[in-house]
Amino acid sequence: MMNETDKRIAVEVARQAVHTEALALKHLEASLGDDFAAAVDIILSGSGKVVMTGMGKSGLIARKIAATLASTGTPSFFLHPGEAFHGDLGMISKGDVVIALSYSGETDEILKIVPFIHDNGNKLIAMTGHSESTLAKNADVHLDVSVRHEACILHLAPTSSTTAQIAMGDALAVALMKLRGFSSVDFARLHPGGSLGRRLLMTVGNVMRKNDLPVVASDCSAKDMIHAVSRGGLGLIVICDGDRIVGIVTDGDIRRAMESRQSDFFNIKAVDIATRNPKSIHPEAKLIEAEKLMTRHKVNSLLVTDDAGKLVGVIQIYDIKL
Repeated sequence: MMNETDKRIAVEVARQAVHTEALALKHLEASLGDDFAAAVDIILSGSGKVVMTGMGKSGLIARKIAATLASTGTPSFFLHPGEAFHGDLGMISKGDVVIALSYSGETDEILKIVPFIHDNGNKLIAMTGHSESTLAKNADVHLDVSVRHEACILHLAPTSSTTAQIAMGDALAVALMKLRGFSSVDFARLHPGGSLGRRLLMTVGNVMRKNDLPVVASDCSAKDMIHAVSRGGLGLIVICDGDRIVGIVTDGDIRRAMESRQSDFFNIKAVDIATRNPKSIHPEAKLIEAEKLMTRHKVNSLLVTDDAGKLVGVIQIYDIKL
């Protein structure tokens, strides 16, 4: 177990590391300019995918950037430079743009595939910390991710430099999103399993409760209302006269009526305490629309009605949040 001195040292070192990396990001922010714009233009003009490549920790960052680009509207994949030199160069198509990460700009495995990239007619974007490096000089565009100090206490392990690489990759992704007009719906289509994708793509009809709905008549007694709410499991009952919706009664309405009516409670009918004109939504509406409607009117449930206004289901906030 650490003593109090060691704990204090750990926190101080951690804060210094974060501070050092924050300074690196400030430097990166100030350095963005024409080269960055040129890199974005090359990617937008490309007819193929973005091929990310890098060795070691730069390779790990390249994988992350590829994933971010691919999920935000810019098709991208990672190519290991060592594997590329031994046959995987065939993965690079004519219209692809290659982004190579190497902080030194002298990584042998990267430099070995540069001649093929040029010969294949691909544009090459280099992301290095040294503008005079071999990779930077042989690229169409150089993105400078140089840092003054690594956060590592020995100033050796890639820390601030890898943070700068990630930030540069994120900057590319969001700039491309903006210029492509990439929307939340586009994002949802690429993330159908996520919460946002579910709410933007699925309809009310996909998740609504439609069987054994707790429907009662206007003259339903207080006792029968209590039983209907319990059986329905939705915390409410729907009052209908034929296909016409009269209103709803929630379990809260029943509790409040019990307190206010007291001995007269069991003489009331459902219509006496109903909320008239309850909020409703069409089954083809997206879940995100149902969520917005519930939030705006501060309700947890919506009746689902068809084009004729007939009750076809009930949707609750819990159905959307699943």
